[in-house]
Amino acid sequence: MKNIIFVTVLSLLLSCNSDNKKTETSQQTTKQENKRPNILLIVIDDQGYADFTPFKHHDSTVSTPNIARLGTSGTVYTQAYVTAPVCSPSRAGIITGKNQFRWDRLASWGPGLPDDIKTIPEYLKEVGYHTARIGKNDLGRNFHKNDVREYPLQHGYDEFLGFSAHAHDYWLNSQSIKDRTPDPYGTSALLGPLMHNMGEKSYEAGYLTDILTDESIEYLKRKHDKPFFLTLSYSAVHHLIHEVPKKYLDKYNVKEIANYDPDSLIAFGNHKAGSYSAYYDKYSRVGTINTDDLRQYYLANLNCLDDNIGRVLDALNETGLDKNTLIVFVSDNGGSPLTGANNAPLTGGKYSLWEGGIRVPMAVSWPGHVEAGKIEKRYVSTLDILPTLTDAAGITITDKDIDGMSLLEPKEERLLVWKWQKTWAARQGKWKITNAKENHWKSEPSAQYITPIRDDLTIKLFDIEADPGERNDVSEQHPDIVKALKAAYNNWCETHILN
Repeated sequence: MKNIIFVTVLSLLLSCNSDNKKTETSQQTTKQENKRPNILLIVIDDQGYADFTPFKHHDSTVSTPNIARLGTSGTVYTQAYVTAPVCSPSRAGIITGKNQFRWDRLASWGPGLPDDIKTIPEYLKEVGYHTARIGKNDLGRNFHKNDVREYPLQHGYDEFLGFSAHAHDYWLNSQSIKDRTPDPYGTSALLGPLMHNMGEKSYEAGYLTDILTDESIEYLKRKHDKPFFLTLSYSAVHHLIHEVPKKYLDKYNVKEIANYDPDSLIAFGNHKAGSYSAYYDKYSRVGTINTDDLRQYYLANLNCLDDNIGRVLDALNETGLDKNTLIVFVSDNGGSPLTGANNAPLTGGKYSLWEGGIRVPMAVSWPGHVEAGKIEKRYVSTLDILPTLTDAAGITITDKDIDGMSLLEPKEERLLVWKWQKTWAARQGKWKITNAKENHWKSEPSAQYITPIRDDLTIKLFDIEADPGERNDVSEQHPDIVKALKAAYNNWCETHILN
């Protein structure tokens, strides 16, 4: 009997000791997770380079005091590059840290997302992050579907609310309008309910930028028992640029334009009467709205976006989350030549490999870790976002094919390469080589657009530090640099692009 009692007591002691060790391990894990920063990645759509107020020489007509707060609290990058001049491939580069033409050798509009290419949320989930995406999801393939790799819940996000397409109407987010529309998915943009996890969520009223902000604030104000990664992916300031709440239209002295109505719209171009694609196409070009008014609509849209970003920053402050939240703010490509965006002093814009298409506004803020109020002039890439976030989260990346570098550790100058359809470019140090050719195809550009010096596929060489506007082709003066950069680009493609 005594032996039985002794064994029982010993078992209890061992069990308690084991439980204590488990509790201690659990506490250590929780403590480690709490040290990791929350992460807020704000991606906006088609912002002009000169329309970013943290830059010293920004357009004085722009009013974005809240975006300017990110410049005050963090570091602003004056030479930040995306991997492509349009949404889908650029966003693929951001989320993977890899040039998307590694697997999309045609460098197309729709690179998609292969099963074996790991994403930011997948890395972060492995170390205990809760992951959510709100807003635009656009990897160029398999739009409107939730059972494909391109859908956020299939590549690492725990939650998603938004749309899976190039664009969405700002006002028409209800099931009722979708039911009345002959082609709710009939163009690169859509209307109707937002996708919500594996279902949909209908909004009978409300403005899309406000809705995305409201949902993000609700997420931020939850009780978080683990660090979070929130991607807030606004569709502003993408087309349809005229769709803005009235108080902003009044501020910029432009009139309201009637929303899409399937019962009143006549045919436009190749689009049939009553179709949403007819409405979208009509108002996504210069002409229907004159170029002076187009700029005012753009400024109104941007002002509304800025107010919403201010609401998100205020929510972080109110909850105390701001003290340990790493924020990255970036535009997915250069300002569009068809919306009134201003990319000065850069040539060209969205759709091309001129600087105006691939050099973008970017800021990073993280109290105590990223220098506040700093203007960083070295060139960086949105490929660097993934390694920066994983570095901050204490993750060691073993994938040797990551093209980005952590912004938390200064690096030497490196080769950057671009491939976009029939055009390409490379930069190393101050030199950029490219055969860039403009491609805004729908109409003449708005008045803010800076026309390239030559619109063909010939090789051009620029000293980007001395000539960021690419006005002086020096290829004839430096044939050795042309040869070396061309060889470096070809060598990269031969060793990295999948056959």
